[in-house]
Amino acid sequence: MIGALIIGLIAGAIAKLLMPGKDPGGWIMTALLGVAGAAVAHFIGLRTGMYTEGEPAGLLAAVVGSVLLLWVYRVVVDKRRIA
Repeated sequence: MIGALIIGLIAGAIAKLLMPGKDPGGWIMTALLGVAGAAVAHFIGLRTGMYTEGEPAGLLAAVVGSVLLLWVYRVVVDKRRIA
């Protein structure tokens, strides 16, 4: 569990580097999105047979999940600002 959190935090930082720009939540929100991205990557990996139960998602998968969630977060927040 702690390993997954650490991977998620690292993935969140890498996602922020890959997608520069101003995020409404700052680095704390980016870190939380990293942890959530790792969880999403783990869930998808379990369903597709890439990971076994208890095995954390890899860093690359966590980064991809984090970038995806960061993109979705930006789209949702931007739509709220427009409305």
